[in-house]
Amino acid sequence: MRGEVLHYDESQGFGFITAVDGNRYTFSREDLRREVIISKGMQVEFQPSGSQAREIFSIRAQMGSVPAAGMPVVDAPHSPMQSPRHFGRAAVSEHTGNTGLWSYFWRGLTANYVNFQGRARRKEYWGYYLFWLIACVVVIIVGLLIDDRLHNLTPNKTPVVSLVAGGLFALATFLPSLAVVIRRQHDIGLSGWFYLLILIPYIGGLIIFVFSLIPSQKHENKWGPIPAGVRA
Repeated sequence: MRGEVLHYDESQGFGFITAVDGNRYTFSREDLRREVIISKGMQVEFQPSGSQAREIFSIRAQMGSVPAAGMPVVDAPHSPMQSPRHFGRAAVSEHTGNTGLWSYFWRGLTANYVNFQGRARRKEYWGYYLFWLIACVVVIIVGLLIDDRLHNLTPNKTPVVSLVAGGLFALATFLPSLAVVIRRQHDIGLSGWFYLLILIPYIGGLIIFVFSLIPSQKHENKWGPIPAGVRA
């Protein structure tokens, strides 16, 4: 996985990487694949292991010339004519087209379709449900238009197409919709099992709504590192 070094303390041998998946990973000097001079902003490849980055190496060093045996790998400086590449939230843009609300909805239906692990910041949660609602309305409207052409909107007839289309849409998006709620609860330090509170009559839905408004925890928790875009 690719990422960018956010911070590295040489004396402590400890640092952070923002990865293209939108998460932050911690690493230590022992996680470097070879002797590399690590600095803030360096582009790296690594193997994720939970919230830890392993087997880290510099992309530029990997693409450059092979060093002599025993010599440390030193990154070449950026060429003035070379545009720097971006990682973290910007890298998501390279891989998904943008970092806006739509990208969260699209990833929810693709990469995160059944992802009940990790964390989802408020922007991801609301971005997903904004476009989920828009898509649901579009599906129902299209169904109603078809029903109208089939004369299913007349009295004593059932708008079969719109009902079936809406039901299929809800069924197809049930798992990703549940997954983003679970990850949102992880982001505020709660177990996903708290979603069962929605079964409480009258107030269950309100409780889940309040959970969705709580800011992200500003530190790594048991469900993963701080989501990209959230200031620690």
